[in-house]
Amino acid sequence: MGNKMLEKYVDKIALRVASQVNLDKVIIAQSLLHVRANKELKRIKNLSEVEFRGFSQWGEDGILNWLVGKIPNISPSFIEFGVENYRESNTRLLLWLRNWRGVVIDGSENNIQDIRKQDVSWRFDLQSICAFIDRDNINSLITSTGLHGEIGILSVDIDGNDYWVWDAINTVSPAIVVCEYNAVFGDLNALTIPYDPAFYVTQAHYTNLYFGASIQAVIELGKRKGYQLVGTNSNGCNAFFVRDDYAGVVLEAIDNVKIYSSCFRSARDQDGNLTLVSGSMRAESIGHLPVFNIERKETMALANCGELYSPEWRGRI
Repeated sequence: MGNKMLEKYVDKIALRVASQVNLDKVIIAQSLLHVRANKELKRIKNLSEVEFRGFSQWGEDGILNWLVGKIPNISPSFIEFGVENYRESNTRLLLWLRNWRGVVIDGSENNIQDIRKQDVSWRFDLQSICAFIDRDNINSLITSTGLHGEIGILSVDIDGNDYWVWDAINTVSPAIVVCEYNAVFGDLNALTIPYDPAFYVTQAHYTNLYFGASIQAVIELGKRKGYQLVGTNSNGCNAFFVRDDYAGVVLEAIDNVKIYSSCFRSARDQDGNLTLVSGSMRAESIGHLPVFNIERKETMALANCGELYSPEWRGRI
């Protein structure tokens, strides 16, 4: 490579880095305004009222910062897995605005190397681990980071064994848990995919609609582990739980624990193209696939689970 070509290449990389740094600064500044505005809200109708998107995919940044502000003496630490390159995540803003420390886990070595080169890795106490998570290794992975006992937030989003992995975690006690749910499975039954340590969403079914657990499944799991649901994001994919000893102070500031269905259309065809399938047709496209009914303790086809959606949800999808 000649000197001029090398200079152009270096300039291009430098511009890209500078653009990312400047974008982060804009996101942080805008997010800070939202955080300050939300802090003034002594009572809210439901969690959607405090949503805003900084680094998160939907409105999780706003919800988490509002919840953190409501919980006294919360541990300034988090664990988040399924983060990809961490540029879009539930916890990144907590580093910038609150100087928290944390652990992120992803199954891609390229993603982890990307994270380790980002300035969040040297500006903050952020550990990044490459691992494909299952219910048998999650506790040892957490223990290896030095985190144990009280932590502030656990964020579970692995598009697969979310229910089984959260169920297995016993080495930390988060004040707040964010757990992804699959609204396609409906709100009337406690359903999850059967446990498969090698589960990968695209390989499981080309639509990318077959993964995770229903909202009722994660609610029941939360109760069993000592957590109360305080609501979901309005896009209908993440549920927010607060540990029983803190739940009272949070729930007294919320009028309605609202549970949202989803209406986003992310289904794919066999070639990986968006199909824009919506409503109950999403469930019909994976109706032949097995789900584990937690209440009945048996595996059955999703289509054999009876009615999936309450009238409220059916009216929204």
